[in-house]
Amino acid sequence: MKDEIELIFDYPSKIAAFLINDQVDVGLVPVAIIPLLKEHYVIADHGIACDGEVASVCLFSDVPLEDIRSVYLDYQSRTSVELLKILLKEHWKISPALIKGAQNFENEIKGNTAGLVIGDRAFTQRLKSKYMYDLGLAWKEMTGMPFVFAAWISNKKLPADFIAAFNEANTIGLKNLDEVISRNPYTDFDMKAYYTQNIQFDLKPAMFTAMDLFLSKLKRNLEAVP
Repeated sequence: MKDEIELIFDYPSKIAAFLINDQVDVGLVPVAIIPLLKEHYVIADHGIACDGEVASVCLFSDVPLEDIRSVYLDYQSRTSVELLKILLKEHWKISPALIKGAQNFENEIKGNTAGLVIGDRAFTQRLKSKYMYDLGLAWKEMTGMPFVFAAWISNKKLPADFIAAFNEANTIGLKNLDEVISRNPYTDFDMKAYYTQNIQFDLKPAMFTAMDLFLSKLKRNLEAVP
């Protein structure tokens, strides 16, 4: 398998741009980019999902939800941004001003200005902000469903034997989580708990149903933009 692919590492929205622009054939990308692809195929049984609290995708604030006036949006994930927009409108029913975040935008989370922060930076931000609203948990409260943040998606049909080998390679990594965690020590959050309790890597049927619901809400929001 390693001789058949060239691996590129970057943050999710950057890989998404590569896939949209046909610079790569497959990527672990935010599911929110699906409407932007001419054709798409979910090629693996694995992705990045949750069924409740996800821990690494949160809205952080110094004040309660009702007092938030503006929100910085994390530049690293399209799905998290679109999910936040849905939750602001349908679940929390507030309409703060939305600001595109740049590098180090977390420093601007203060007063009535909140911020959507994902990934490792979210673990750090958990130690700083007074209020934290977990997007995975909020989606679960609103819909009763799990949520899929990212999936292995190709922009063209790939050979069945490649897909089978690709799935097998993913499985090997998931079976060795303890080794992965030990090689990447982290102090701001319990990574064993994160990978076994917060994040779910196996995409179950209910997750595809939840993905369809999210994409339908995303489509309505996009159509409503003048």
